[in-house]
Amino acid sequence: MGQTFAEKILGSKAGKRVAPGEIVEVCPDIAMSHDNTAAIAKTFKEIGVERIHDPDRHVIILDHCVPAANEKFAQNHKDIRAFVQEQGISNFFDIERGICHQVLPEEGFALPGTLIVGSDSHTTTYGAFGSLATGIGRSEMAVIFATGKIWLRVPETMKVVVNGVLPKGLTSKDVMLKLIGDYSVDGGLYKSVWFTGPVIDEMSVASRMVLTNMAVEFGAKNGYMEPDDKTLAFLQNRSRRPFRVVRSDADAGIDQVIEMNVNSLEPQVACPHTVDNVKPVSAVAGTKIDQVFFGSCTNGRLEDFEIVAGVLRGRKVHPSIRMIIIPASQQAFVQALEKGYIQTLAAAGAVIVNSGCGPCMGNHEGVPAPGERVLSTSNRNFKGRFGCKDAEVYLCSPLTAAVSALTGVITDFRKAGAF
Repeated sequence: MGQTFAEKILGSKAGKRVAPGEIVEVCPDIAMSHDNTAAIAKTFKEIGVERIHDPDRHVIILDHCVPAANEKFAQNHKDIRAFVQEQGISNFFDIERGICHQVLPEEGFALPGTLIVGSDSHTTTYGAFGSLATGIGRSEMAVIFATGKIWLRVPETMKVVVNGVLPKGLTSKDVMLKLIGDYSVDGGLYKSVWFTGPVIDEMSVASRMVLTNMAVEFGAKNGYMEPDDKTLAFLQNRSRRPFRVVRSDADAGIDQVIEMNVNSLEPQVACPHTVDNVKPVSAVAGTKIDQVFFGSCTNGRLEDFEIVAGVLRGRKVHPSIRMIIIPASQQAFVQALEKGYIQTLAAAGAVIVNSGCGPCMGNHEGVPAPGERVLSTSNRNFKGRFGCKDAEVYLCSPLTAAVSALTGVITDFRKAGAF
């Protein structure tokens, strides 16, 4: 029997043929951490090792609270900068670069055939480039600091085949919310989820990143697509080293196959307080909202700005709400500025904030008050996610967010004249 994508990559790193369920010791190609690096560094030093095993293996990006919102965060950043200098870590990106899950691909670290781990659950994002990418804990990252190695369980593989043609205005966000709503947050538990099919083939790289970003909301160990010409075009002049595309064998063992047909898919909304509490927008249309958040590592890229600016051009955000906009990276911000999208959004009354995680983590720059409702293009909506346990968070696509920002209530764009 042939081998799956995950078996091939983990087997290559372990130096042997592996099988699902097996625990293997591997050396990741890239280990990413962010504002939690200070805590990781403290644990690393408690191990008793003076120097990081391989500084070039590590990428550190400050993004969760940038610029620092208070003295505590400022000290955290100061400690990280000192650690980076002390250990000779050259792959360091300070507060001006953006969210780690956008910056890492932009900077050419997310490559096909690589094993990437990160002390952040949405590390799964990089699977859109054909890497096996997964989140790990802080103590595990500290061990990688010390030894360069980690234990991982070889996951079973689930194949999600997306067929049909997306109706006008529907996006990969609607596809992913539908999948999670139908199969629950445990639907892909510890699986290597392979997204494939004609709809995936038609998607842009940025749209595919939405699916792999939210693979962890599906319970997956990792999510991925096999690289194609679009992937290789994105990586051209970005990749930091040679890479090898890894594909599953035709006779590889697939644990489960899910077939989706999106021909009649409606816009989807995840309602409080779980990502799998998903309903078609028609079921929640008219729900009053207090804030719209457009951005995050899920939907804050240039193609998302094009959609939102197209809706808001020449119009005004409803006077009863605030609209907070955070680009996924400084690069995405500059691109949106060059295209005129930033000016359009500012003229509409939206507040544009620097690239970072901001309110998505509940740190600053848009935390709601008790009793308020937020409509967000981000990836999680559990209680307290936006920094207020008594607020409600709804998740949706950028188009649904943009149209709703004009009306002040959750709105079905198909009935609002947007299409």
